[in-house]
Amino acid sequence: MNMKRIFLSLIICCLSFSVSAKVVLPKMFGDNMVLQQQTECNIWGKADKGRTIVVITSWDKKSYSAPVDQDGNFSVKIQTPKAGGPYEITFAIAPSNSSSRNSSGLGLAFTLHNIMIGEVWICAGQSNMEMQMKGFKQQPVEGTTEELLRCKDSQLRLFTVKRHVSLTPEWDVTGQWNEANSASVRDFSATAYYFGKALRSMLDVPVGLIVTSWGGSACEAWMAPEWLKAFPKVNQHVTEEDMKKLQQRCPTALYYGQLKPLIGYTMKGAIWYQGEDNVPRYDFYAELLKTMVEGWRNDWKQGDFPFYYCQIAPYDYSLIQWKDSQYLREQQQKAETMISNARMAVLMDAGLEYGIHPRKKRQAGERLAILALANTYGQKGLPEFATYKEVTFQNDTAVVAFDRSKEWVYFEHGTTSKNFEVAGADHKFHPATKVWVSRNRVYVVCDKVKSPLAVRYAFKDWVDGDLMHDGLPVSSFRTDNW
Repeated sequence: MNMKRIFLSLIICCLSFSVSAKVVLPKMFGDNMVLQQQTECNIWGKADKGRTIVVITSWDKKSYSAPVDQDGNFSVKIQTPKAGGPYEITFAIAPSNSSSRNSSGLGLAFTLHNIMIGEVWICAGQSNMEMQMKGFKQQPVEGTTEELLRCKDSQLRLFTVKRHVSLTPEWDVTGQWNEANSASVRDFSATAYYFGKALRSMLDVPVGLIVTSWGGSACEAWMAPEWLKAFPKVNQHVTEEDMKKLQQRCPTALYYGQLKPLIGYTMKGAIWYQGEDNVPRYDFYAELLKTMVEGWRNDWKQGDFPFYYCQIAPYDYSLIQWKDSQYLREQQQKAETMISNARMAVLMDAGLEYGIHPRKKRQAGERLAILALANTYGQKGLPEFATYKEVTFQNDTAVVAFDRSKEWVYFEHGTTSKNFEVAGADHKFHPATKVWVSRNRVYVVCDKVKSPLAVRYAFKDWVDGDLMHDGLPVSSFRTDNW
């Protein structure tokens, strides 16, 4: 037994139980949790009003005290060390008579065990974030069988928030922390798992992932009512009947039900995979997402924390009687230029024509990890997502240039592509007849358009994206605004 455990054992032996004393913590504060390293972490809970809560941390043998207010709430900030563990945190209650307060008079509440200190990320969105490693019915995740044989990792910790809608702020969620193993990973978000696994590999520190998601959820559902006032197309007078009918599509219902209880849990950043439900309302999505992110950041009070998100993958939306998801993808690309400390992972090569839930979740998670590792953790040598910059016209040839393109752009399946279209003054697009690459330029010619004015790449619902840079796909784009 090490000295820290001996110290805690002595403290506990000295404590006298207070029968009436009771401390209640939200579910995300529990055994097996991960706390963000080298910072002041928020911890809060409920207890008898007027009492004082004492929190004892095993890593530094320090104790912290916090009063319980008249509503029965308390909060405390604890200092965390460099990544490591496992550790323990003990919660105790000081006697009501402050003049006789001492360690031997504390009322013991409980001790949290097997706590790791490392990197914590919030993982949110709709079905493609929610989709578990085991997949949905008749919709598998690629590589699950192999991954379940090698996923055991005691320093990767997983927490899934149970689905819940509410039109008033909830205090707690339902869920529990688990170490990564075949049983816990099987029922955990595949995208989030692959994200966390990549961080574990590259950073070599414990990683904690909190997933709060719901398939089919609207972006509006993850936003507070006051944020939505800027969007007149959104229902501003939501009722309980609306919530019962719309569930995860009801404005504010998931913000209050699944996000609000988590706000304040000290973390590094957030990842987001959502947008499919907003395809029919694509026209204001960039501004909507910007408002959501700014609202989260304001609530969390952790500054402009990193926000990385997936662009929705190609899919034939006519199968669900929708169309034009390329405009939603365009809005997602636009949002990257509007939101500080935010970047987008492109999935143009990882879609599924007949399924809105792509099987390639490893690509989604690892590409989000690339963004986090490069932009938040400063890892060198990782690839970048090239983005469309501009087009120039040389007689009958359109020349497309790209930003973030230190390397050559290229086509995944050969030396040319069938995913480019060209239009002239009549605004009618025709498939390109000749497409080639030279360094970070794509040259496009169409025999039917002698004087081109616009070029589009992969600008449709379903497409197998093939324009690549440094091993990563380039987003669909258009040079016009017609």
